[in-house]
Amino acid sequence: MVAKVFVSAQEVADRAGVSRSAVSRTFTPGASVSPETRARVMEAADALGYHVNHLARGLMRNESGIICLIASDVATPYRSALLRELTLQLQQGGKVAMLINTDRSDGSVDRALRQAIRYRADASIILSGLPDKSIAQLCLRSGQRLVLINRDDDQPGPLRINLDDHEAAGRVATAFVRAGCRRLAFANSEAGTPSLMAREEGFVAAATALGLAVTVERFGWTGYEAGKVLAQRLLTRRERPDAVFCATDLLACGFMDAARQQFSLTIPDQLCIAGFDDIEQASWSSYNLTTFSQPIREIASRAVEWLGAPIPEDHSPRRDSLRLKADLVWRGSIRGG
Repeated sequence: MVAKVFVSAQEVADRAGVSRSAVSRTFTPGASVSPETRARVMEAADALGYHVNHLARGLMRNESGIICLIASDVATPYRSALLRELTLQLQQGGKVAMLINTDRSDGSVDRALRQAIRYRADASIILSGLPDKSIAQLCLRSGQRLVLINRDDDQPGPLRINLDDHEAAGRVATAFVRAGCRRLAFANSEAGTPSLMAREEGFVAAATALGLAVTVERFGWTGYEAGKVLAQRLLTRRERPDAVFCATDLLACGFMDAARQQFSLTIPDQLCIAGFDDIEQASWSSYNLTTFSQPIREIASRAVEWLGAPIPEDHSPRRDSLRLKADLVWRGSIRGG
């Protein structure tokens, strides 16, 4: 025999000996219902295994409570930390998070997003600069509210949350110079996202203003192994750098391990290193990495708060933008830090 998986409110009402509307009021926050009726309804609901169909309720109000989280590199420490904070805050706000992984470049991403739209997702949050801009446009055309994190899409409608990457990178150049470094390098991936390129451009501009040239090297994806390759490329140059700013902490970790194991360099005595993101590994004693802390909790709270705010009555497109500051976390990978 196949077990019944759906129990209706009318069945609860019949078992409790109350009206259908009494069941509805019992499960509606703030609705008026006597303690005796509430107790009878709750007892019947527990016995039958009844659960309120919040999706159906939401659709009656043209709301589903579903928020899509569109992300790439979901396994990296920074992205997983941001996903964790967003899902926690969304759940606290009574929302349901639906993750769409955009690591693959085939049609699966588009199909997944269109499926989420069919489920009547209320909004989407795009967590990085990698997903194609067409994804953001599809979300907006479907009537979703949209939050863009670390992206440069210039279109009305979404909330854009960015860090002041350019300014932060300038602080690294100054720190290196104060540590006595003169041969500077920037280690980047080939991802070319707005945040990574802003860090590169800001570092080069600040170093140039200080009268120093910067060697820029890019390779592969933004991960640990790419950091090792970047170390091999930069540290075998005739003019070997004495300070390297890595675009992310994962790159920096790979770079530091290669510098020590393959080139027998000591950090920070022979080579100063800085990263970006302040992932958990950056604080490990084996790295002790000077880096920038992304304000993950603030990013998540600002996104969730904006999504919960009322939509303008005239439904006019908005151009909301936030630029947050990344705090420099001093550790032992730069002399004098």
